[in-house]
Amino acid sequence: MKGNWSWVTEFMLLGFQLSPEREILLFWVFSLLYTFSLLANSMIFALICLDQRLHTPMYFFLSHLAIIDMSYASNSVPKMLANIVTQNRAISFVSCIMQTFLYLAFAHTECLILMAMSYDRYVAICHPLHYTVIMSWTACTILAIMSWSCGFVLSLIHMLLLLRLPFCGPREVNNFFCEVLSVLKLACADIWLNKVVIFAASVFVLLGPFCLVLVSYIHILWAILKINSWEGRKKAFSTCSSHLCVVGLFFGCAMVVYMLPDSSQQGEKNKILSLFYSLFNPMLNPLIYSLRNAQVKDALGRALQVRSR
Repeated sequence: MKGNWSWVTEFMLLGFQLSPEREILLFWVFSLLYTFSLLANSMIFALICLDQRLHTPMYFFLSHLAIIDMSYASNSVPKMLANIVTQNRAISFVSCIMQTFLYLAFAHTECLILMAMSYDRYVAICHPLHYTVIMSWTACTILAIMSWSCGFVLSLIHMLLLLRLPFCGPREVNNFFCEVLSVLKLACADIWLNKVVIFAASVFVLLGPFCLVLVSYIHILWAILKINSWEGRKKAFSTCSSHLCVVGLFFGCAMVVYMLPDSSQQGEKNKILSLFYSLFNPMLNPLIYSLRNAQVKDALGRALQVRSR
């Protein structure tokens, strides 16, 4: 075997291995959820772009989150739906590696964008008089660029380490898309270095940001408790509750997948959690932010009023 040459030219995505009737049901359910996810995130992104009142740092980062969620879902769900319809579960080696690369890139970027959003909320509530200075558009742009850059650079490292491995069989990926842990299990070589780098990256983009988010919200909670009026407390907390819900869902599931030790049930658990990331999380994010955020609902109402005239 020479260099990065692989004996395997394609993989088979096992998916959920259900009866044909159940798979057709899943196809329609997943199609509806995927369509709703794209429409909801597109709506959030369009509202932020079109409504001047949403041109603030908080919604700037939310627009990036909407882009990530649409990209995240589109990276794996269309292939999964095509596999259900055609019953052809093959995916080429190159397509599989690209799917793994994009999955990791968007996942890393989302972690860092969520951390930037928590920092924005911390500054808004704990240092309101200095908010416009600290969270200037230059600072927001730098945070966004760094989040995207770090996400893709880390993903590139994972991909290069994956490409150095020989794949000589088996070729069945026990997932509905090429998730990195599922692909690594098929390598015909020692994968200890890959696992070490995955764990280190998890500490850097999962545990580290999660701890910083917790620290931010401890300070936020302390500042809210110092507010004398109940209305003031309620208003301050309402600006953070949506983000807190998204952070809990995203970081909690990610740490279960990438930071807990392997077990015999880990493969099936990873399938469900991967489905959550690819399909349910991109759908839930706009729901959480639109249903729990008065400004987004007001912007939607104004947009509908303009269109109805």
